Amino acid sequence: MTTEVRPSTRERLLEAAATLTYRDGVNVGVEALCKAAGVSKRSMYQLFESKDELLAASLKERSAAFVARALPPADDTCSPRERILYVFERVESQAGAPDFQGCRYLAAQIELKDQTHPASRVAHQIKANLTAFFRSEAERGGARDPELLARQLSLVFDGASARAGIGADNLTGLVTPTVTALLDAAACTDASPFEQAP
Repeated sequence: MTTEVRPSTRERLLEAAATLTYRDGVNVGVEALCKAAGVSKRSMYQLFESKDELLAASLKERSAAFVARALPPADDTCSPRERILYVFERVESQAGAPDFQGCRYLAAQIELKDQTHPASRVAHQIKANLTAFFRSEAERGGARDPELLARQLSLVFDGASARAGIGADNLTGLVTPTVTALLDAAACTDASPFEQAP
């Protein structure tokens, strides 16, 4: 007979923070967080110095899942172009889910405003890592200006996530052609992996 392992107090707080802030925003109160987690405020403050620290820890804890959902496996054999397009195909797919609210890391930075906030710093690093992924693939693919292309791709990623998250646009048939145009414009030579296949 197996017994179900109950999540720890810390795990329940991290899950509550992730769920409530994604749905309701980062201004959710400590009382609501503790109620959702089924823990006392005292227990929360024994584990985290403040709500800010809890939010930062929650964003950090979710980063592995974000990477797994958004990026292709590191050991795949796809071309740089295909690996970049994979990211935007995933955004398009996820944006169709009824509970999609956009990118939680972008939302946290926008809502918090203060770039020195612990959660904002975590979100900034995770978004910087995504731009670094684009830059690395752009370099491997022979892009004319990998830095510029990476920034452009990040702009499209954030814009697409935000517009889909607020229900302002349907990404189907919109994102992939936009990214394809950027990749085509960035190609250095006919032999570049960014050049469209015939």
